[in-house]
Amino acid sequence: MAFDETRDAGSAPLSGVRILDFTRMLAGPFCTAMLADAGAEVIKVENPKGGDDARHFAPRIGTESAFFLLINRGKKSITVDMKTEEGKVLIRDLACRCDVVIENFKPGVAAKLGIDHESLRTINPGLIHVSISGYGQAGPLAHRPAYDIIAQAVGGIMGVNGHAGLPPTRVGESIGDITAGLYAAWGISAALHRRARTGQGERIDVAMVDSIFSLLVTGLSQFLYAGEVPGPIGNAHPISAPLDSFRAADGMLIIAVANDALFAKLCAAIGRSDLISDPRFLTDPDRKRNDRALKDIIEAWSGTFSVQAAVALLDEAGIPASPVLTLDAVVASDHARHRELVRTVTHPTLGDIRLVPQPVRFEETPAQPLAPPPLLGEHTEPVLREILALDASRIDALRAKRVV
Repeated sequence: MAFDETRDAGSAPLSGVRILDFTRMLAGPFCTAMLADAGAEVIKVENPKGGDDARHFAPRIGTESAFFLLINRGKKSITVDMKTEEGKVLIRDLACRCDVVIENFKPGVAAKLGIDHESLRTINPGLIHVSISGYGQAGPLAHRPAYDIIAQAVGGIMGVNGHAGLPPTRVGESIGDITAGLYAAWGISAALHRRARTGQGERIDVAMVDSIFSLLVTGLSQFLYAGEVPGPIGNAHPISAPLDSFRAADGMLIIAVANDALFAKLCAAIGRSDLISDPRFLTDPDRKRNDRALKDIIEAWSGTFSVQAAVALLDEAGIPASPVLTLDAVVASDHARHRELVRTVTHPTLGDIRLVPQPVRFEETPAQPLAPPPLLGEHTEPVLREILALDASRIDALRAKRVV
């Protein structure tokens, strides 16, 4: 199916793109929420018996899951029992009228449901079909289920995260799911551009483990080219120094210095210009080899100031520095307000709720309105009526059979 400019006359980057979304939990919904932010029409297909599992996660606001609300903004929800023959027909009819189908089932499940690439491309040759899974659709581990903590362990990021001598530590957010969702969105955008030139559809296979692995640029540079196997080193940088957390009188601050010019500024700011010519600290590699001694010197200075005062002095000197903010402080910050990192929309049952849209700004495109996440099955009737042209009696019959 070719991109249809008549479907939506809006100015959003993905206006006119329709996505049939079978994803649940986090990786897939994170991807399709970003695409909805950019103007795509996302039709989320859910089981009539409870819908996406994420609808039942804590914390809850009234009858809704806050987790679900954050990553399902701007979508339409339809309920279809895909195990029934009539449900399968509805899904195939919808797939004929969509540009993208995306799922994050365990490999093999999509084929059993009749929504795999091979089944759908026969009825829609231009379809872009996206599968997100733990280990990918093929390979020695493809059969294994995977949650984010598994992807972090197998993908290598847990092996470099945490403090030396202590057990491995997962990144504090589900980075495997998030990264896979980001790569899926990138892949869809690239495939849509290719299809606009060639008319050809595409099959996209995104693995959480692969996505994690691809992020480890610094560690891979050390291993692939220097033969060093990196391990956990806390907040320090594996190559540069001083680039770490440092103790102040009332907490911790971050200082990031990665070149000689910045180091000279830091030395002047802390009243230790003599360090510029110290043989231990002449170059970045020298400073890294002697980072423990350098950290002690810096903390002898920072420990006499509050975090706020130390950051202010360093900022005035042009040195990258910051406090370590908790989420409440980030949300309350002037930066978050100015950049509109959190926006308020009106939910059909909850009233005003706060959501976090994708952060990329399109300066030549007017800001797009942010739509609330859907109630379970909220758009079933309008989608069946407007896209599949089913009349009221047919929809009533499907409801009576509990197909939708």
